[in-house]
Amino acid sequence: MKNKIENYLKEINETSIDNFPNKIDGIEQFRIKFLGKKGVIGELFECFKTVPNEEKREIGQLLNQLKTAAQSKIEEFKNFVEEQTDENNCLDLTMPTDFSEIGSRHVLSVIQNEIIDIFARIGFTVAEAPEIEDDWHIFSALNFPPEHPARDMQDTFFIEKNGQHGDAALRTHTSSVQVRVMEKNTPPIRIIAPGRVFRNEAISARAHCIFHQVEALYIDKKVSFADLKQTLLYFAKEMFGEETQIRLRPSYFPFTGPSAEMDISCNICGGKGCNICKHTGWLEILGCGMVDPNVLEANGIDSKQYSGFALGMGVERMAMLKYQIRDLRLYFENDLRFLKQFESIL
Repeated sequence: MKNKIENYLKEINETSIDNFPNKIDGIEQFRIKFLGKKGVIGELFECFKTVPNEEKREIGQLLNQLKTAAQSKIEEFKNFVEEQTDENNCLDLTMPTDFSEIGSRHVLSVIQNEIIDIFARIGFTVAEAPEIEDDWHIFSALNFPPEHPARDMQDTFFIEKNGQHGDAALRTHTSSVQVRVMEKNTPPIRIIAPGRVFRNEAISARAHCIFHQVEALYIDKKVSFADLKQTLLYFAKEMFGEETQIRLRPSYFPFTGPSAEMDISCNICGGKGCNICKHTGWLEILGCGMVDPNVLEANGIDSKQYSGFALGMGVERMAMLKYQIRDLRLYFENDLRFLKQFESIL
């Protein structure tokens, strides 16, 4: 037994951290071998009971020496691993992974889902359509005249074929979804169309070539501007708070008439005037109007029997107003310092 203890003692002293390809696993296996419940030292102490009395003192001292050597060696290995990790300022890939940090939805997804939920509560359903569309669905069916500036290359990403741009383009608004719904369905129609759109614009803090829109369309018998106004007031109060007020300013859109732009009372200063609202007390958030009869007729709907309203808003704009974000580029740069600020709004 004495020889066996001395051999184990020699093995412990000669074992190096370099003997372990996987340091963490190697240290643990070393500990189990010598100090585990069924380890070497435990078995030797069991055998110690059968040692003759005249040898017990010497063997007992050797056993204690073996146990102390094993414990010291394990502590040495652990200290070495910790020091190496600190000195190199890097992660030890053999260490267990910490899964405590979880991801979250992008702020644009959060705002878009919130808009969808608000309209869903009053009967609007989500409709989708391709991001690559033809001239009919992007412009002609929406009453855009041939000379309209939006058809210009400065605004639209046309898709080239054989070196020339043809009929296909990346959609400049989600109004094309409304066209496809009107083509395939008879009124009543009550849909909301969220999606990504593209415009040929220089990227800056206030503009981007890619952004997101949510548009709504309601067509039925006897739909009036009063229905539109009440829908807008409901949306504004649900989105920005019960104290929110709205105002409508006359505007022009080819596919609606009468048309308006909607402002809400500034949710930062409560309408008193601040830098965000340029001291007017109002913030513009969307465009809207009654669907032009020409649009209804172009899509096979009898404008004498049916009427409707449409509205559209930018998701980025909504997020900027709700969370006071000053730069559009932040949405697309995937900077974790920016994204982590919205983990709690899921």
